[in-house]
Amino acid sequence: MNAIVATRQNIDLSGLTPGFPDSENHVRSLLVQLDHYRRQSAWLVMVNKLQARLAGAADLSGMLEAFSVWLMPQIEHDLVVFRNTAKTRKHIACSHHGSVRRQIIQAAFRLLDEGLANVDDPCFRDGEYYGCCWRLDLANDSGQIMVMRRKQVIDPDGVTLLARTINILSEPLQRALEYENIFEQSRHDALTGLANRRVFDERIGCLMASADRYQRPLTIISMDLNRFKQLNDTQGHAEGDRALCRVAAALVATVRTTDLLIRMGGDEFILVLPDSGTQSVKKMAQRICQTVAALSFGENDSERLGISLGIAPWWPGLALEEWLQRADEALYRAKSTGRDWVYLDQSDQ
Repeated sequence: MNAIVATRQNIDLSGLTPGFPDSENHVRSLLVQLDHYRRQSAWLVMVNKLQARLAGAADLSGMLEAFSVWLMPQIEHDLVVFRNTAKTRKHIACSHHGSVRRQIIQAAFRLLDEGLANVDDPCFRDGEYYGCCWRLDLANDSGQIMVMRRKQVIDPDGVTLLARTINILSEPLQRALEYENIFEQSRHDALTGLANRRVFDERIGCLMASADRYQRPLTIISMDLNRFKQLNDTQGHAEGDRALCRVAAALVATVRTTDLLIRMGGDEFILVLPDSGTQSVKKMAQRICQTVAALSFGENDSERLGISLGIAPWWPGLALEEWLQRADEALYRAKSTGRDWVYLDQSDQ
């Protein structure tokens, strides 16, 4: 509505007719209501702007960034962080760079790990850092959201604004978490939890381009379990699934965090090793063989599987399809030579 501005300064209450004793109280009541409507209107405008920003965010990190940008004119801050308690995953929006950014993020993560989020008093101080932290109870999940800044306490009006805003954030955050879960499920093998073929297709092109640009080695190891079909047929599919999960866990514990480990399907796995020369790749392959050979399966843990590996280095100009074919051929030669063998493709480049 077009604003009707009314203040005590421009209304002379002393000239009211004495025959209307309630007139002064009535005007005061009107002023209170007008102030309430003005504040409510301003709040609704702010909420609409926030929701418009959140609607344009593609994921949870983008949502926090949008919230931080919206919040900055109202409350200056250095960092907003959301912690997904169930998955111990943290998403941040930080207005700093370099060493200052690292320091404030480390402080925020430490405070979250220490279990902040007092329902009665969300405010905290830790050295030079001040902020507020709330616990969010979301459907099938929970989390914590923190707003933090250096060297200045957040005043009571700011705390009230944050508390009202956090309630608005709950529903969009829930949707973002649901989307994140669906996205993760589409990229991971449901049985073993390893990355799936989709992740391989998404990342392999970038790995090849990086190896080409920086002239760094890049190698694929194609892997296939030995005697898995026999175990599956004699012990049942449940034992076969258990074996796949145990092998996957053993592989994860053996490879580097920079390597890309994929379950392609069935008992077939692929390992992509960036920045690894031939000797390093051979040593990794031998460790994988030893790790899998040490596992035992079956009702009495009397069954052994083993694994065969085919190694195929990549070089500039080698197409992905041909590279994968070379890895498959190397794996075939390893299985043909003998179980638990490693074969290195040494075709002319």
